[in-house]
Amino acid sequence: MAWWGWGDPAHPRALPAGALEFLGAELGPLRPEPVPPPALASVALPEPAPVPDLGAPSDRSLAARVARAAGRSYPDLVRLRSGALERAPDAVLTPRSAAEVAAVLARAAGAGVAVVPWGGGTSVVGGLDPLRGDHGAVVALDLGGLDRLLSLDPCSQLAVLEPGLRGPEAEALLNARGFTLGHFPQSWEYASIGGFAATRSAGQASTGYGRFDQLVRGLRVLAPDGRLDLTPRPPNAAGPDLRELLVGSEGILGVITEVTVRVRPVPAVQRYEGFSLPDFETGAEAFRALVQAGSAPDVARLSDPEETRVALAQAGGGAGVRALSAYLRLRGHRAGCMAVLGFEGERGTLARRRECAAAILRAHGGLALGAAPGRAWAHGRFQSPYLRDTLLGHGVMAETLETATTWSGLARLYRGVGDALREALAARGTPPLVLCHISHLYATGASLYFTFLARQEEGAELAQWRAAKEAAGDAIVAAGGTITHHHAVGTDHAPWLAAETGEAGLRVLWAAKAELDPAGILNPGKLLPAA
Repeated sequence: MAWWGWGDPAHPRALPAGALEFLGAELGPLRPEPVPPPALASVALPEPAPVPDLGAPSDRSLAARVARAAGRSYPDLVRLRSGALERAPDAVLTPRSAAEVAAVLARAAGAGVAVVPWGGGTSVVGGLDPLRGDHGAVVALDLGGLDRLLSLDPCSQLAVLEPGLRGPEAEALLNARGFTLGHFPQSWEYASIGGFAATRSAGQASTGYGRFDQLVRGLRVLAPDGRLDLTPRPPNAAGPDLRELLVGSEGILGVITEVTVRVRPVPAVQRYEGFSLPDFETGAEAFRALVQAGSAPDVARLSDPEETRVALAQAGGGAGVRALSAYLRLRGHRAGCMAVLGFEGERGTLARRRECAAAILRAHGGLALGAAPGRAWAHGRFQSPYLRDTLLGHGVMAETLETATTWSGLARLYRGVGDALREALAARGTPPLVLCHISHLYATGASLYFTFLARQEEGAELAQWRAAKEAAGDAIVAAGGTITHHHAVGTDHAPWLAAETGEAGLRVLWAAKAELDPAGILNPGKLLPAA
């Protein structure tokens, strides 16, 4: 991972032709030449506090500390590119076994050292901030050394994975045995199995394969004051399911050292294709009909008119795009909404599923656009974070947020969050582009994923971001949405958690932390607002 941005530093990050000119016309004057990140050697960090021997290899170098000083949220990237970090871990620990993890937790609790569990480093909600809390030092506990496929039960379709496996590594190990996890969030290239579990991740194909919390069937978790072994079993009536407490606990209750997940055979066929719906409301109704009729695809995305407009503009002015635009106008879809549906499975079953889904979309005025839009989406499905780095260099705030609600509340949530973002940023003299799509379909509701872009306020970048984030968070709560559907809570969403759990619910979570982590060393300041 590039210390200053996303992914492989050598990965191409060029914007599509004409993209900068398009955004300049929409947002106002931008930097024509990008400002590069500073050199690593010039980054200023606070002096590291003393850290005793905690029972695992330790690295206190500048490179190691900077690489674990932040996740990949917009505020994280702004701080990293400033070249002067207010906080960083005092050391990076790299355990090679669960036994070393247990030793670290026991010694850190005794020595008063905070521990931030570290997977792929992809948090976009401040979940990896190296906060000390009341402790004298803080270390990053990098679990990348725990990276094995421990077992695979083909009969039960269960695999036991260690937490440090990255998405591609886990998929390759499973594919070699004829199975897939089917979990592909946008962070897939770098996020880890432990991170998927700790944040209740949802992948791009979760409509078909299920969210990660649905895939987790068992866990082994080490805490400073105990160990939890949750054996994979079918659904049962043996009291509340402790998996639900630990999946999504963001490293504040314990460190995940094994995850048992449901896997499925590698699909024989994959097909992604595009449709156009006449407007966003009709498209949402079509998607509701899909999932409630049992005809939902594995991947389902519906862009609103603004996201559709921007996507077509970024696709360039080639003959194909011009022909598509003319066709949509002719068919009454001048302000239509693009949808991508993805199907995976056996050839015969897949064909029947596609036919049922296409019939429902046609009944709602949908137009089939063939496989080209689907192929384009699949080709670029992991590229946006790289382009965000480039946009940041040109002075563009490019940020995302996501939420979910019931089908009956979706329109109100869509309007409320979009209006809040536009008003908050326009009030600062930086009117934004606000884009949105529906994804992650359920029988009772769906997720809304917002992208917003605005010209940066030079010198007030974080204040500008905070104004937008607070406005959106308040709007989500007011409209009855969840404060996060799949990005987790971290520090960024913690102020709104009580609106979702209630005060009694927060006391339950604090009580669980006090039982498992009485010294409060695990990931201070995350998930739970101040007691």
